[in-house]
Amino acid sequence: MSNTDHQTFDHSCEACRIVDRFDGIEDGQLGKPGHYKILDERTLFTTLRKAEGSIADGVTAFAGSMKFVYIHGIWFGIWVALNVGLIGAGAKFDKFPFGLLTMIVSLEAIFLATFVMISQNRQAARSDIRSRLDFEANLRSEIWSVHIGTALKIDLQHVEELVQRAIAASQEQLESEAS
Repeated sequence: MSNTDHQTFDHSCEACRIVDRFDGIEDGQLGKPGHYKILDERTLFTTLRKAEGSIADGVTAFAGSMKFVYIHGIWFGIWVALNVGLIGAGAKFDKFPFGLLTMIVSLEAIFLATFVMISQNRQAARSDIRSRLDFEANLRSEIWSVHIGTALKIDLQHVEELVQRAIAASQEQLESEAS
């Protein structure tokens, strides 16, 4: 959609002129007409979910559990006990320093790292969707607030100055706490 396709708003409304000036130019264009529709995050995220992603999430959830640790502790204990001769006399199939066990664990680590990265990418995509929806909700609230403020004859410039001061004070406090 080109700039000429953007919806033009009536400049007879003082609130619309104020909102229009937010981008620094009062040109009657606030954005694309469909931009202000807020979508449900779960609906959008569901479209991103695929079988592979669900499997990766399941594997990552299991690998991040104590059950995973216990199973591996028992598995490694039995493996070592078998191969040093503590259990059964002739069951030594992977002698010290346990090269086969090392290879299996290394391959498992490679796959687990891949599953974790897939899950992280999916969480990042979900976070991006949430950020976009938050922006749209904030924009909607801002436009409504300006219109309500204008209807109530509130000095919008004064309110904006107060907001800017509050933001600056908050940032100063955060910076002083960080140092």
